[in-house]
Amino acid sequence: MPEPRFLLLSDVAAELNVSDSQVYHMVRSGELPAIKIGGRGQWRVERATLERYIEEKYAETAVWVRDNPLTEREPE
Repeated sequence: MPEPRFLLLSDVAAELNVSDSQVYHMVRSGELPAIKIGGRGQWRVERATLERYIEEKYAETAVWVRDNPLTEREPE
């Protein structure tokens, strides 16, 4: 059975191992693109969008790691 095209915010939270409220904030802030559907305005994130978001976060993290090298601590 193929994976669904659209994910609930709770599915996204489980995938990213974060809370539902964190995902809701990411969507509402525009950090994670989503659509609002139905009369009750339920949020959905397209699986491909989530995968792009994850790849972008890997790239951002790689830049951050490069710009913030780990240095050894001074002996105490």
